[in-house]
Amino acid sequence: MPITQEAQAKTRSFARVLGPFLMIVPGIIVVRLSEVAPLAAPFFANPALVFTMGALMVFGGICVIANHQIWRGLSAILISLFGRFICLRGLALLLAPQAYEHLADVSQGALPLVRLLFGLIFLAGLKPTYDGWIAKPPVEQ
Repeated sequence: MPITQEAQAKTRSFARVLGPFLMIVPGIIVVRLSEVAPLAAPFFANPALVFTMGALMVFGGICVIANHQIWRGLSAILISLFGRFICLRGLALLLAPQAYEHLADVSQGALPLVRLLFGLIFLAGLKPTYDGWIAKPPVEQ
């Protein structure tokens, strides 16, 4: 079953936003990890900030989930997974901030692994960025 023009346009729109986001933020984290890692302690020291960030992540994730339930094509799959991942991360931050903080503390001793994971997220952003900004949109039939 071919994907509809509407679904392709929706995926392209999301790809134009989420693709660069998935490259820019994780890319900066990879390059500046030694400066970014120490930000976890002051972040978790402010419960209002932790709650607000969790709520924003849930909101953003639900926005993606509600508007992009397309599972055909690599970019579409990455976008749909991203929405669910962000929503789950936000819920974890709201429901179990101490566990999330513990994970951040543990990751301080595994910076090469953290760099690798964020590098993989950066690479995952390449495809949606290409599809959203560079690839020609499909021709309507």
